[in-house]
Amino acid sequence: MEKRYFSLEIRDDNRLTKIFRIILGLLCCIIAIFWVMFNFISVKANGTQWITVIFLIAFGVFQIYAGFGLATKFIELSNNIIRLKKNSILQAIVLSSDQIERIELFPLKVQFFFRPGKKILLRFGISDPEKIELIKGEIVSFADTNNIILEIETEEI
Repeated sequence: MEKRYFSLEIRDDNRLTKIFRIILGLLCCIIAIFWVMFNFISVKANGTQWITVIFLIAFGVFQIYAGFGLATKFIELSNNIIRLKKNSILQAIVLSSDQIERIELFPLKVQFFFRPGKKILLRFGISDPEKIELIKGEIVSFADTNNIILEIETEEI
């Protein structure tokens, strides 16, 4: 089984969008630093101004982080490893096939159960049903290849 990569984003950013995100992030950080350097000297600083500066810097740093492509959510399946990044900020989780006890497939989510009793939930959403079916098909073949118990569940509303 070769390495298969699936983006979990609603839409993928093109190069122009990434460049604009980096520029926006840099502008936010520059404006926050400019505000601190020039306006806090002459104006008495209160908590609201500090909150604004901290928000501008945090937003700018996140836009730079996203502009470099580090905030994309994905699932990557290879021979015996699944790399899963389901959060824009946190690092990717590496799931080894020998750690996975069983996998439960639902129409819009997947649960990975581990031997110590831990579980990880991946929710797909409803934006791209074709991509969801491709990912679920790859998870089924991953479970078959690595002899992992696979339970296909249905949810009724």
